[in-house]
Amino acid sequence: MDFMSFLILLIISVVVCGILHFGFKYYIVPGLWSFLSKVVIGWVGARLGAPVFGEWWEGAAVEGVYIVPAALGCLLLVIFAVDFVQTIKDGKKAPAKAKRKKAPAKRKRKR
Repeated sequence: MDFMSFLILLIISVVVCGILHFGFKYYIVPGLWSFLSKVVIGWVGARLGAPVFGEWWEGAAVEGVYIVPAALGCLLLVIFAVDFVQTIKDGKKAPAKAKRKKAPAKRKRKR
């Protein structure tokens, strides 16, 4: 991978993560560091996009980077990472299971 491919993947990651973070407010913690961490994770997803989804739409390939599979890989990995961390975070706050109360015994009717 050359430097131009790195920059193209970085731009794809910044755009996708910017839309998710600032547009849809899809984050765990607001702020710049949260956005930058998504950009790093998104870059990895964009890099893995073409090997996982394949190389399609040759007209939309720039410097050997297939834009659509890279954007899909970025989007999916960022969504997975945020959901995973949110699940772990919520799992620690889950209340202990409440003990079941036994149902009262049915009374027999007197005839």
